[in-house]
Amino acid sequence: MPYGKGENVRDWLWVVDHAEAIDVIFHKGKPGETYNIGGNNEWKNIDLVHLLCSIMDRKLGRAGGESAELVTYVTDRAGHDLRYAIDSSKLQRELGWSPSIQFEEGLEKTVDWYLENSEWLERVTSGAYQSYYEEMYG
Repeated sequence: MPYGKGENVRDWLWVVDHAEAIDVIFHKGKPGETYNIGGNNEWKNIDLVHLLCSIMDRKLGRAGGESAELVTYVTDRAGHDLRYAIDSSKLQRELGWSPSIQFEEGLEKTVDWYLENSEWLERVTSGAYQSYYEEMYG
């Protein structure tokens, strides 16, 4: 569900690359320094949604465009930034970190993970995980 018209721009990064950047900062970063983590990979939300729909159509054997028919829009909140930009050049320059794969490949891997872990996804989308947290943590 894109906000407004889906024109908001964000910098996207594969989750494993993000975790690896945190690890690099933890082990090699200078105490007290700030390092921005980014993928140098800006996408309009609507373009990302359509890429994701295309991936889902292919992986689920759907006709092209079938998933895109499910896209709905939600009202954007007042004052919502149109663009979030991240400058991760310090992290790259000082600590030698950069994304390990192209974002599109990471998105494919992410979709594969969700498709391979449908039981986990069902527990999350059903709300069953809330019962677990209530039982474990009161």
